[in-house]
Amino acid sequence: MSVPGRHVVLGVSGGIACYKSCTLARRLTEAGATVDVVLTAAAAEFVRPVTFEALTGRPVLTSLWDRGRALAHIDLAKHPDLVILAPATASVLARAAMGMADDLLTTLLLARADRPVLAAPAMNDAMYANPATTANIATLTTRGWHFVGPEIGALAEGPSERPGRMSEPEAIFAAAERLLGHSNSSKWSGKRVVVTAGPTREHLDPVRVITNPSSGRMGYALAEAARARGADVVLVSGPTELAPPAGLPTTHVETTEDMQRALQTLVPNADALIMSAAPADYRPKSREGKKRPRSAGPLTVELEATPDILGSLQRRKGMVVVGFALETGNGLANARAKLQNKALDYVILNDASEPGAGFEVTTNRVTILGRNGTQVDLPLLPKRDVAERILDVVEEAL
Repeated sequence: MSVPGRHVVLGVSGGIACYKSCTLARRLTEAGATVDVVLTAAAAEFVRPVTFEALTGRPVLTSLWDRGRALAHIDLAKHPDLVILAPATASVLARAAMGMADDLLTTLLLARADRPVLAAPAMNDAMYANPATTANIATLTTRGWHFVGPEIGALAEGPSERPGRMSEPEAIFAAAERLLGHSNSSKWSGKRVVVTAGPTREHLDPVRVITNPSSGRMGYALAEAARARGADVVLVSGPTELAPPAGLPTTHVETTEDMQRALQTLVPNADALIMSAAPADYRPKSREGKKRPRSAGPLTVELEATPDILGSLQRRKGMVVVGFALETGNGLANARAKLQNKALDYVILNDASEPGAGFEVTTNRVTILGRNGTQVDLPLLPKRDVAERILDVVEEAL
């Protein structure tokens, strides 16, 4: 995993978007990172240091002279895996571009040597559009800085149709996770991974559908975990209530045939395909053009099989293919048959009837079966942890 055990310095400069940095600090901490927060004097006017101390469980630094640590900037610059600057105001970007070191944060940035920096700009839209800001960001980019945002949206002074609003904490976290993944494992760098997620829906008429209760959580966790390891990921998602992962290319589909068409375009260039979606196996043989009234009496529906997605795909040589087998009985035998019949490298077996596994839950218990006869039985785990264990196996195949 890319975040647990990593050391992140979160630099917070003075802007109203500081409140979002609290959520980011908590998100990083909950993900297992050690987070040291550095506040500028202006940032401490928006959010008091004690707030960040409560969220991270660590002391917050606001000055070069904090707690007698006159060399705090040197100590912090030696150890972090990543420095995040959020919000990155026009002022701090300008001072960093000029190489100024007039407070703890800018001194840390100057002393960081080769430590990666991720900046999330946040400012008035006119300030962001100013050529001076553009030039400063270009300068910092040439020095290896990474940027996320800003976005278009409401600013402190009101609505805006130009960029300036700081990206949401989840988008910044995703960008940080990706950078940490790049530094943590080169095996995934440049690898093209396609992940499917969620159910599909087959219409009886304009308002009634045949579907299943898949939440899409397993597929979304796999996509986010692969992206965090440095892969170039595309998510193909059926209808779910989940927000698309921030910054991750997502193709939304509805029917099994829609998913098939999307994959026929994406798979020929993929290094790995992870089929964690639960597409409908059957669809009505005919679809009504308008809603059939209940008063019309009993309804008999003739079904036909939907397309065999895996069977229709042209796979590139060496591509790793992972399928899922959701069963309610005779699971191992059915999963092994699917492994062979679908020519999979791995199949992930789970039991829909087991408490805490299957549909509409945040955990899963799976068995990973390999083409070479391997079998790995995992305990009940959060789906993100299951995703990491699956990707560990895929990584060996890559």
